[in-house]
Amino acid sequence: MEDMFLDPIIEKIISAGFRYLKDQVRWQTGMKEELVKLQKNLPQIQAVVHFASSQEQITDQNPSLNKWLWQLRDAIDDADDVLDDLEYMELEKQVTKNKKLRRVRSIMKSMKKRLVKIVKRALKIDPTLKRLEEAVQELYRVSTTGVETFLRLAEQAKQEHQKQQHELHGAREEGYLPKNDLIGRGKDKESVVQWLRNPSNEHRGTELYRNISLLSIVGHGGMGKTALLQHVYKDEITKEFDRQMWVCVSNNFDKKKVIADMLESLKKERTRLETLGELQGALEKEVMSKKFLLVLDDIWEEDEDKDKSKWEDVLAPLASGGFGSKILVTTRTDSIALMFAKLIKKKKEIVKLEGLEEDECLRLLNSHAFAGVENPSDDHENLRVIAAEIVKKLLGSPLAAKVVGGVLNDNLDEMYWSTVLESNLLGQSSIHSILRLSYIVLPKLLQNCLAFCCTFPQDHEFDKDDLVRMWIALGFIQPSQEMTMEDIGRRYFDVLIKKALFDKVDDDYKMHDLIHESASKFFAHECGKLVDDEESSLKNFETIRHLSVRTTNPVILRKIEKFKHLHSLFLFYEGSNQDHCSALIKIFEASRCLRLLYMHIDELKMIPEEIRYLKHLRYLMIEGDDVTRLPRSLSNLYHLQYLVYDRWKSGQPEFLPSDINNLSNLRHVKLNNEYISSICGIGKLKSLQELHIFDLRDEMGYRIDEFKYLNDLCILGINCLENVKDAEEARDAQLCEKKRLTDLTLSWGSTDSRNIDLDENVFDNLQPPKCLRNLCIEGYTGARSAIWMNNVNLLSNIKKIELSCCWEWETLPPFGQLPFLKSLSLRRMPKVKWLESKFNENDKYRAFPLLEELYIYQLEALEDWFEAGVAAEDGCLFPCLIRLELLNCPKLKVLPSLPPKLKTLMITETEWTTLNFCSNSNPIPLESLEVRNCQKISRLSSDPSVLLMENVLQNLQPQDCPRNLSIQSYMVARSAIWKNNVNPIFNLERIELSDCLEWEILPPFGQLPFLKSLSLHGMPKVKWLESKFNGNDKNRAFPLLEKLLIRELEALEDWFEAGVAAEDGCLFPCLIELKVRNCPKLKDLPSLPPKLKSLEIFNNGWTTLNFCSNSNPIPLERLWVLDCPNVTSLPLADEIARLAALRYLTIINCPNLISLGEMQTTNNCHLILSDLSISDPSVLLMEPLRSIASLKRLTIMHNDELVSFPNEAEQWFLNVRSSLSELQFCSLRSLESLPSSLESISSLQKLSIEYGVPMLRELPNLPPSVKTLIIWGRCHPELYERYRGDGGSDRHKIAHIPHIDIRH
Repeated sequence: MEDMFLDPIIEKIISAGFRYLKDQVRWQTGMKEELVKLQKNLPQIQAVVHFASSQEQITDQNPSLNKWLWQLRDAIDDADDVLDDLEYMELEKQVTKNKKLRRVRSIMKSMKKRLVKIVKRALKIDPTLKRLEEAVQELYRVSTTGVETFLRLAEQAKQEHQKQQHELHGAREEGYLPKNDLIGRGKDKESVVQWLRNPSNEHRGTELYRNISLLSIVGHGGMGKTALLQHVYKDEITKEFDRQMWVCVSNNFDKKKVIADMLESLKKERTRLETLGELQGALEKEVMSKKFLLVLDDIWEEDEDKDKSKWEDVLAPLASGGFGSKILVTTRTDSIALMFAKLIKKKKEIVKLEGLEEDECLRLLNSHAFAGVENPSDDHENLRVIAAEIVKKLLGSPLAAKVVGGVLNDNLDEMYWSTVLESNLLGQSSIHSILRLSYIVLPKLLQNCLAFCCTFPQDHEFDKDDLVRMWIALGFIQPSQEMTMEDIGRRYFDVLIKKALFDKVDDDYKMHDLIHESASKFFAHECGKLVDDEESSLKNFETIRHLSVRTTNPVILRKIEKFKHLHSLFLFYEGSNQDHCSALIKIFEASRCLRLLYMHIDELKMIPEEIRYLKHLRYLMIEGDDVTRLPRSLSNLYHLQYLVYDRWKSGQPEFLPSDINNLSNLRHVKLNNEYISSICGIGKLKSLQELHIFDLRDEMGYRIDEFKYLNDLCILGINCLENVKDAEEARDAQLCEKKRLTDLTLSWGSTDSRNIDLDENVFDNLQPPKCLRNLCIEGYTGARSAIWMNNVNLLSNIKKIELSCCWEWETLPPFGQLPFLKSLSLRRMPKVKWLESKFNENDKYRAFPLLEELYIYQLEALEDWFEAGVAAEDGCLFPCLIRLELLNCPKLKVLPSLPPKLKTLMITETEWTTLNFCSNSNPIPLESLEVRNCQKISRLSSDPSVLLMENVLQNLQPQDCPRNLSIQSYMVARSAIWKNNVNPIFNLERIELSDCLEWEILPPFGQLPFLKSLSLHGMPKVKWLESKFNGNDKNRAFPLLEKLLIRELEALEDWFEAGVAAEDGCLFPCLIELKVRNCPKLKDLPSLPPKLKSLEIFNNGWTTLNFCSNSNPIPLERLWVLDCPNVTSLPLADEIARLAALRYLTIINCPNLISLGEMQTTNNCHLILSDLSISDPSVLLMEPLRSIASLKRLTIMHNDELVSFPNEAEQWFLNVRSSLSELQFCSLRSLESLPSSLESISSLQKLSIEYGVPMLRELPNLPPSVKTLIIWGRCHPELYERYRGDGGSDRHKIAHIPHIDIRH
């Protein structure tokens, strides 16, 4: 059982008991005597409890000791609750007193009430104090019963066991996490990477998952399966996949959640889709014909038959993925690997992770044990000997090596390490026993923190700051004079990270599943979880303090009442909303000890007022979109510290209780800004630490003086500063007194009829404290800086400054002298002329010494970087700048030199004529250069013989060259003198050229060895994509190019000047995506690039498409042919056997198309399409579409002549009746009827008639499978009248369709 903060809590009870007794007119001598005895016995009680908490096996072997400890815990908690009630009463009295003082001014009346109160107290004991007396008596009884017996047990223990008490602040907690290169798993990583690199050698055939390969990583818990794939996932090899997904499955597998997690991994945002069908459809659309990589991490075996059925639903959308797609699975069992292999009909491929070799395990342990230690190889030889012995007990487990290494790192003392070596837990052949050691030796203040984390589900991603808030709410962190509780909590968490109990995942943290499993067992008496209808934890009614409930069963909700000592409750309920309120009321009545409440309840609109019973509540989080307002009684929960509800719906002005400002203990409020700004008298919330934005009003309770006493603020945003009346009122905010303020935003609203002098005076009196780190100013209309901004000393700690929409500001403060400034953003400040005023001679070397990011947007008057350019003369301008973005600064002079560390340069709409790439760096680190809409740039050097890109890159060596180049609106006729020299642009990976109207000859892009993406747009004079190569170079034509976009190159005639490189089939060997638009003179492709997946042809002069290719099968997945009047044939049927990957086909406005090729009589292959878009239905009757095997979505569009469907076309629909799920008719101006055979399409789920089908008057009978009907835009009035929802004559014919959307 965890340590119970015995010292501070019992001492608090004793001191509070004496304090409250003194307030009684009639002294309670009995209670006083018990308090004195309790105080006297405290050292003995402490000795037993501290010993028991550090020697968990002692309590396992002594049930009576364990029972006594829990009795003591209950007595302490009961007494603590009474103290909390007394503090609540004092807070309530203070609120009542404040209200009465506003209403009552009579001194006599106040004195009379006070006398009455004293008399009543003299005659009758306060009932809450009576409860305190009873609680102290019980605590005294429990603590003195048997303590002597247990004390002897503690005294007989070995002295070294008692040394396992480690003071948190004395330990070396400031080290760093060891960085290791996947010790012992290098060969395994290489095997997986090689598997990803190699295409599948299995026969693809016509199976559903023929494009997908599967590899399972199998091993016991703690063997490093997840860590291995994390390293693989970050490898360069993954960039070869169009889509990458990582999903942690864990136990309690939910198929909808897994699909939603895949979509979130792809889109970087949580989907709002709910039904399985919607989720499957969205995933299928995302991966359609895309080569994807999916990692399914931590799959558990539950019920094989149920698992198989659920996984079939999850994997079904992935069947649409492109050739070469890969799935990686991690699991503890071979049976899971076999099940997956059977599901996708592949042979079982696994990488089996066994325990590390002893020397590798020792390396890993030492990397953690000696983390942060200088010269560990030279010192501590004796410790290394002990470590070698410890490793022999770790079963080769990487996780155990990391965790035990973290334990050893606490104390580099031989006796301590020997104690760990001799521990009984290390002697047991169980990874759980080994991990258990890491919990037992935790500093006493951290055990509760870790135990609470077990309440969360496995693989939960922890937000560090929010978890710390929860710890504070539960009383795990005690106040300190030197540090805030939040800072202490963050330090605690860093210790747990350092001990390898948490791993960082992006911006959040996770517990390893084995640590979570082990810790959950270790702290099972403290923390419980109920999932669905499981009731495994219900036996621990008396000891459970933290409970998580996830269920759809209302019966489970009613059982929560049995847990009488709950301090935290996480409630996830997705059942019927009928019993929400009644169930919550009963929970609130029964769980009055709650400190923390988290609610996620579907369709919850109102939280019962009975939440008032939760007087001890410190933390309240509500999730859900349906809550209409918070309960009025919330404002009576005076202990509340954290309130979180970040959803928002408009039109709810009374969402918060009117007297929410009663909650003087609130430290953190996460609400929509509109709700925050509705709080009248927010200045009463004196404990607030963050107030991101507050809209000022010229009304009592909303003025700036509300911030006067909010001195704990760390983050403050003040909006509508135009409502501040004068400088004195601004001064009342006393911003400079807020010694913890690190982030400040000052914002003015409307600029109409503003008093500039007033704005300047207000700004002068909003001086922040010197501790400020980030400053943002918006909408300021003054012409000068605030006086305090010119004092470098006051802003010496600033790291980030943002100024925007400050229309009249002329001279900037001396930002260049700020020693720690890293980011500066200046936007829409049209009167600023210089970035920095002239420095004194001694200061010129300090120009922006640490600035890394500089953004300058729309500073139309900006002329120069410095008033006289002095600081730049010696090359000291921006010595650390990494990123520079300039937009719409027409008067700004060119940079005097390239900052030595600059990696990204973006220049848009400047009047520069040149760009100076002089730099002291060798190599120049520039990686990305974008030049957009800079009409006057023709040279980048003072040398008139050097044209644009010549001087951009002329002096660069290949290793110095940037990776990306973007040029817009370049008006010179030729590219550069270096057009025959690839060295200056050797390393380019992405090139974009647009609107270069005079450019005639392109540089030798085909010879660039690393070029992956090339986009050419609006270059009407270019005739060839590439000049003729020399004989030795012809095999190097665009060797790595993957994406080629060519648009509006009206003069483009051929791919090469003489076509030499194409003759040997070496054109675009790696090309994946090709788009050619509006190139009417361009010749046909000589052959299909061997890796091409996507081809789009729009308004070209081609007559056919050459499917000649060296690939078998041809990887083409998408083919669009649009507005190509010369095309007469597309020989798809000729190559049908090799076009098995084709999934998307579009043929629009090709009026002369007469053939899609000839089917071979011996060929039994047929098209399987996901999406087909056509304008002419006669195409359906051409092979291979005539005998198509499967089609999911069909769109017929952009045909003004189609009146009805011929009989053969009607019959064609019957061929796809079992596969076609979505049918769309668009922009068909003459169409009068739909195919009558639609009634027989049993698979049809969605029918859309959109964007102009004005002659259609009625619908045919539709099959019962249809779920969605959409009729939008310019439909016939009669069609609308027939089927409208409010009384249409034929509405009954479509009444079976769940979702109907008809818009006239």
